[in-house]
Amino acid sequence: MIEAGQSHVAKGIDPVADAFDGTVYSDVYNCENFGAVEFLLYKGVGTTGTSTITVQACDDVVPTTRSAIPFYSQNITSGDTHGALTARAAAGFDTTAGSSQAYRIYVNTDELAASGYGFVQLKMVEVVNSPVEGAVLFIGHEPRFAENVMPTAIV
Repeated sequence: MIEAGQSHVAKGIDPVADAFDGTVYSDVYNCENFGAVEFLLYKGVGTTGTSTITVQACDDVVPTTRSAIPFYSQNITSGDTHGALTARAAAGFDTTAGSSQAYRIYVNTDELAASGYGFVQLKMVEVVNSPVEGAVLFIGHEPRFAENVMPTAIV
């Protein structure tokens, strides 16, 4: 059983009908209190729209400076069937056209710290311009200080 304090969940992008229209960024998250962080991107209805997904290391919450970094992803395109965990270059990857898909995007915060930055956000750039209903959640894992209620990761 997962106990309170083992992870911290925050919303990144509220569910909306054309969630990834143009260039969209999630909120910026402070990662100093986590060993790893994850973004959970969910595509609901939208048969042809696709986006390029990248992870941006940020120097502060504004963010004043951003830099794309390598990360890992895992696709969930059918029920609870997970694809392979895939290492992604800083250039990211394109989502697959189709409805009802989820993507888990993992960032090791030690690697984030090696970039010189302590904040992170998800960036989505529309490739095929067609509305996709979607949302993004942020999950902080391996808290450095387990508490029943973690302070917010959003600064």
